[in-house]
Amino acid sequence: MKNLLLSLILMLTPIHHSHDDDLVLLHQGTTIATINHDAFTSSLTDLPLVNDEMYGQLVAKLEQQINKDPINAYINQHNEIIQGQPGFVLNSDQLTKDLYTYFFNHQPLSLELPIKTIHPRVSGELLADIYVKQIGSYMTYYNQHKSERSKNIILATKAINNHVVFQGEVFSFNKVVGKRTTEKGYLSAPIIIKGELYDGVGGGICQVSSTLFNAVDSAGVKIVQRYSHSRKVPYVPPGRDATVSWYGPDFTFKNVYNQPILIRAEAKDGKVMIRIFSSEVINVE
Repeated sequence: MKNLLLSLILMLTPIHHSHDDDLVLLHQGTTIATINHDAFTSSLTDLPLVNDEMYGQLVAKLEQQINKDPINAYINQHNEIIQGQPGFVLNSDQLTKDLYTYFFNHQPLSLELPIKTIHPRVSGELLADIYVKQIGSYMTYYNQHKSERSKNIILATKAINNHVVFQGEVFSFNKVVGKRTTEKGYLSAPIIIKGELYDGVGGGICQVSSTLFNAVDSAGVKIVQRYSHSRKVPYVPPGRDATVSWYGPDFTFKNVYNQPILIRAEAKDGKVMIRIFSSEVINVE
């Protein structure tokens, strides 16, 4: 039976010549693929026999071309709100229905791919509402001449900048910043392990997590998870640090307010400055 299943003919470039019963797949009016009906029809039974594996490959290739993540709105270095951009995802369920209609009924002969629009989680309107009232802040200092450590601090600070924590949501430093790797630009710098100094990729980012801890703590959020270093650190008072490690401790807090909160973070000229904002109608629940 397997040799009755014929392969899908898929071309990912516009087709200028096609058979009368070919199905042309369109995206925003442009041909991106053509399916030949005979490729699904057994010469013995004259019945459409769909090869699931080849169909899965078709959907995967279409998703690769169509799917696009939404981009959140953000505030640039000039304090201007830059609007977000919608994302798009192939509606594979609707596509399957449309393609099976074609396979069995030879209709339609052209199909605009069904697309779902994914709106960004953070819109410009939301930022305009919550970038109003400062509810917390904290600043620490670092040595700019230690270039590797400075680079790591700048990268981690950029990662949390403009992040919005919604009502009841728990913020995770490790999740938001992500794994610290050389591919992302992180460099080897001193880290503290069991009270001793070692070199490790991403060394220095604990200053960012510690600055963030003090900023959100002053804003009155609920600290969910925080661990101190095994030795004193120079950038915050004793007991006011928050150590983090990708395979170890995390720093997390919960937004207990009735409004989203916005993190504004910057590392520049040897200073890490983190400010927490929300709307005028914020109220602790």
